[in-house]
Amino acid sequence: MRTIVYGLLLTLSFMAPALAQPAVKQEAAPTAVATSVAKDRMLDIQEIKSAGGITAWLVEDHTLPIISIEFSFREAGSARDPQDRQGLARLVSNTMDEGAGDIDSQTFQKALTDNSISLSFSVGRDDFQGSLKTLTRHKDKAFNLMTLALTKPRFDQEAVDRMRAANIARIKSSMTDPGWIAARLQNDLAYQGHAYALNSGGTLTSLAAITPDDLRNFVKNNLTRDRLYIGVSGDITPDELKTVLDSMFGTLPEKATTEKLTDIAVQNIGKSYLFKQDIPQTFITQLQSGIRRDDPDYFAASIMDFILGGSGFGSRLTEEIREKRGLTYGIDSSLFDMDHSTGFVISLSTENKNAGEAIKLIRQEVVRMRDTPVTAKELADAKSYIVGALPLSFSTTQSIASALRGLQVVDYPSDFYDRYPDLIRAVTIQDIERVSKRLLDPDKMLTIVVGQPEGINPTEILTKVPNVE
Repeated sequence: MRTIVYGLLLTLSFMAPALAQPAVKQEAAPTAVATSVAKDRMLDIQEIKSAGGITAWLVEDHTLPIISIEFSFREAGSARDPQDRQGLARLVSNTMDEGAGDIDSQTFQKALTDNSISLSFSVGRDDFQGSLKTLTRHKDKAFNLMTLALTKPRFDQEAVDRMRAANIARIKSSMTDPGWIAARLQNDLAYQGHAYALNSGGTLTSLAAITPDDLRNFVKNNLTRDRLYIGVSGDITPDELKTVLDSMFGTLPEKATTEKLTDIAVQNIGKSYLFKQDIPQTFITQLQSGIRRDDPDYFAASIMDFILGGSGFGSRLTEEIREKRGLTYGIDSSLFDMDHSTGFVISLSTENKNAGEAIKLIRQEVVRMRDTPVTAKELADAKSYIVGALPLSFSTTQSIASALRGLQVVDYPSDFYDRYPDLIRAVTIQDIERVSKRLLDPDKMLTIVVGQPEGINPTEILTKVPNVE
């Protein structure tokens, strides 16, 4: 069953990537964290503001000698890539730790490894993110390396070429992956005519065209203080953090020069598209518009999704399609809310001969959720799991720092986690019934199918995957 806080509760895209250094990664779980939390709060969050005006949220905990810093630049993600430079933001994130200042790539990476420092950058469609985790005894070295990578990345030609080659190899290997093809087609068709339709990982042509100067210009124009959100957790005091914030982020450009993107609803609703591939399994994705996090019905919608498919085992979709009929190893659903679009998606793979039946069963369960109230037991079980799982999401300094950053990105208050259990418990059967009727419509789903399915009559058969070559 998936982690609820990010996948269900907030539907956030800010979770940090896995750590690279085992010496830091194997952090003890959170009995230590609990000792520093005020008795009446889930997390004792402090808002810290430096002399230079940089703000961060901090959960201070001196039990373990570990510090984690997670930060995002909002509206600096891959959706900003020019059409002929798709993959630019991804290549920036791959290359920022490949040498900085007067330190070349090999020396920089050796310094990280020798001091058990985990430092990485990543990018989504909306945000550009950074992550640092260090033992307290190596904090000065870690803070200096992060500052250099963020403010003085080298982007040496050799490193850019090496990372470019790795991305091109990734694309070529993915071109036979049915799950990747389905995702690429989904983005292109759901967001047709919008920046979200671009290939965040780049195309073979666009990656070849990107230069080190393109990377430098991206950093200058997008990684700015007006877009910055920071979460910090671990063995650091507020006064020390104030100094770190100014040294690490204070010299960044003040304001971004790029314009905001426009909103878009899911396109091509009610249509189905087939990309034929000679494989034994058919991959199916169905997508429709979702709901905003600030909508009064958001928490009811989250529980609705949990019961329908978001909980994995125990969900209606899993029960009907896997457990009763054995048509798939796994099926799930999820809500997501990007800066400029929302979505509700259902996905699975099944044997080719079962594809038509699987789609009919999905429709059946979506209609049943929309037209028939959930049971009192379903609702009680969902609430119990979701509320009970919340503390487990704060198991490390990194997960806490990521949560603090994420709350700021989505403009939730610092006491959100304290109020969250009551928000979930307040949802009624009638609330779920109302939001189900409002959101769910199987006739307004965009369906993407990859494979050699039986029992499916698509609106259109596709012969090419867009934004790849």
